[in-house]
Amino acid sequence: MARSALLNVMVQAAMKAGRSLSRDFGEVQNLQVSMKGPGDYVSQADRKAEDIVFAELSKARPGYAFLMEERGAVEGDDGQHRWIVDPLDGTTNFLHGIPLFAVSIALERQGQIVAGVIYNPAMDELYTAERGGGAFMNDRRLRVAGRTKLVDTVIGCGVPHLGRGHHGNFLVELRNVMAEVSGVRRLGAVSLDLAYVAAGRMDGFWETGLSAWDIAAGLLLIREAGGFVSDMDGGQDMLDHGSVVAGNEVIQRALLKAVKKPLSAR
Repeated sequence: MARSALLNVMVQAAMKAGRSLSRDFGEVQNLQVSMKGPGDYVSQADRKAEDIVFAELSKARPGYAFLMEERGAVEGDDGQHRWIVDPLDGTTNFLHGIPLFAVSIALERQGQIVAGVIYNPAMDELYTAERGGGAFMNDRRLRVAGRTKLVDTVIGCGVPHLGRGHHGNFLVELRNVMAEVSGVRRLGAVSLDLAYVAAGRMDGFWETGLSAWDIAAGLLLIREAGGFVSDMDGGQDMLDHGSVVAGNEVIQRALLKAVKKPLSAR
């Protein structure tokens, strides 16, 4: 595949940060005997990866703004472009030595996501997409799965945990979905969940309570792989609304209907 100069910049930043995370990941696995030790170490790894991405992207495009998990919003002189960055998606996986975590970088131009990169360094899987140019994993073209019946599908989701999300609402959504599908999966890194939908590994995905940096790159990947995405209200305010429902055209619509169904309707 031919990458634009901008996408090359994003790939280089993600892979450089990924190499740093890979080194730290090996060390974290040796720190499991101490909760305080690994927790502190992961925070350092997260900040170090973000510093790398910030430095690489700032050097390449000095005027662009940023929205980053650790730094928050950083204003730029450009006014038209914004990088949306999660330097370590899947922090809990990282902490526990589970090799499902990623660097996620998206480029927003005048309010639209035009390029995205998701890199899982533990598996050396690089997902890339540019608006109108398709989606790829390690240079292999991606397409969403073609299944059209929920009963045949494997669906990904996010699961609220201690202090996060509305547990009661999620249990209703889960009960509705698991009654209609072949399987439900929880990876623990939403950027990879969305990448897996783009790659056809999962047929669909839903989650609420998300931040823009969790999903920006993945949304473009799915669209460029022929998929459909919406927020939980069926609209297109995923970044502001903090929710996403994704799949191919048929499954996305059916999944949205399932998660929105009141429990009394079953």
